[in-house]
Amino acid sequence: MSEPGDPDLFRDTVSRLPAGVAVVAVRWRGAQHAMTASAVASVSLDPPMLLFCVHADARVREALDDSSTWAVSVLADTQGPVADWLSSPGRPVVGQLERVPHTLGPQSGAAWVDGAAAWFDCTTHEIHRAGDHDIVVGTVVAARQGDPRAGGLVHLRGRLHGVRG
Repeated sequence: MSEPGDPDLFRDTVSRLPAGVAVVAVRWRGAQHAMTASAVASVSLDPPMLLFCVHADARVREALDDSSTWAVSVLADTQGPVADWLSSPGRPVVGQLERVPHTLGPQSGAAWVDGAAAWFDCTTHEIHRAGDHDIVVGTVVAARQGDPRAGGLVHLRGRLHGVRG
């Protein structure tokens, strides 16, 4: 048994918790910024709210200081390559979504990934510091479901898995 603060032990242990995979996008300074997120959750039904977690040093986090609207695309079971691309270090700041088909969210103007299982536009309600990440809580201002036959994408033990209902 390792110390509870051992980051390797924590990473390996928490990787056994299946997590849905989504893309969070923000329109900032005339460009689309996006990231893969596996820490997205429903917070409230009344009012409808979502949260996601973002590393405190991430570009998307910096964008949220200037932009209060953002979008979440819940990835379908076939969208592993999108998740991989938008989580790859060193991808370009400008044009990172050129290879990802998308439309703009009706309220946020941020990218909704085409073919996703669901989409949300949100406005930031609160941001909380939590260790090396921030928890961004948003009020849902638009929501749409994708193809009812679409499955979901799950991150488990360091790998992506498609899931069908």
